[in-house]
Amino acid sequence: MNPSALICLTHGSEEIEAVATIDLLVRAGISVTIASTASDGELILTCSRGVKLVADVPLEKVIDESFDAIILPGGMQGAECFRDNPLVIEKIRKAHYQGKIIAAICAVPAIVLEHHNLFPTGKMTGYPGLQDKISSDKWIDCRVCFDDRVNLLTSQGPATAFDFALKLIELLKGRATAAEVAAQLILPLGVYSYQD
Repeated sequence: MNPSALICLTHGSEEIEAVATIDLLVRAGISVTIASTASDGELILTCSRGVKLVADVPLEKVIDESFDAIILPGGMQGAECFRDNPLVIEKIRKAHYQGKIIAAICAVPAIVLEHHNLFPTGKMTGYPGLQDKISSDKWIDCRVCFDDRVNLLTSQGPATAFDFALKLIELLKGRATAAEVAAQLILPLGVYSYQD
């Protein structure tokens, strides 16, 4: 059975981080569900730069479904919406308790995860401009950070979305699949390609 991933989206989510992650996971054969967390239940979401993305379902419809990974793209406005949405926080807590992967990028580690103290001992990275909002004993300054003790994957921003998605593929389907997907891309120097 293919692994499954739930990607949460709302008005103000960062579109590069969302689309790059969705695209790479689909290339890897991972089942992706896009859930709208917008308070108005809207499925057509206006992202941080005005690009409109369409969600599959409202989060309420899949709140009790199990996914192998929960993904939260950044964007300051989007991260603030996640922070203030009790269903999103409940979904993260439940998935974390079940040992699933929580994957957060850009503003989300500081604005959501740290704000709610969801990973008291988890090492994380995030958007460098928000480093002061993450406890200094948790902060790791790198493009992608995976803390296997707590199944937490974090990354820094739009240009690290490929690194983030490839690491998530490795975690869900193995290094060989990550290498296959990476081989289809023209990756810039500095992005780990999983090639020997």
